Amino acid sequence: MTAYIALLRAVNVGGTGKLPMTELKALCEAAEFAKVETYIASGNVVFESGLTEAEVVAALDRKLNAYAGKPVGVLVRTAAEMTAGLKANPFPDAAPNYTVAIFLDTPPAADALNGIVAPDGEQVRLGKREIYVYYPNGQGRSKLKIPAAKAGTARNINTVARLAEMAGAL
Repeated sequence: MTAYIALLRAVNVGGTGKLPMTELKALCEAAEFAKVETYIASGNVVFESGLTEAEVVAALDRKLNAYAGKPVGVLVRTAAEMTAGLKANPFPDAAPNYTVAIFLDTPPAADALNGIVAPDGEQVRLGKREIYVYYPNGQGRSKLKIPAAKAGTARNINTVARLAEMAGAL
């Protein structure tokens, strides 16, 4: 069995994509995932499965689509990948609540950051399948636009650390 973390895109953020975490847990259990735990109400779930990453994504896609009546973006990492992503944070001295990892399905293109404008001094770096951003004045007020991140989903480093810890404990 592999420990996985699933990150749902645009769930319970800004009044969109309402999905109670009890429902998310039940959907994962119905997909026959084991040791299912959710973390905060923004679409984070940790579990074990004997399926491959692609099979986990497909199973979650089916369950979430049936529940919501529309596609819900799902990105999946193994416990080891989440831990590696945490260790790869290029801003280790920055406040973890002002630093995010934007998780992507595929590696970002080498030119993914060409042409971005960081109006508030944001710092942006590419990772393996992540884009890391440090928001010195907070993410909520930032006008930073990263076109390559549109299909991804962001979690602050505190959340990434907690999810890595939870998955590592399975």
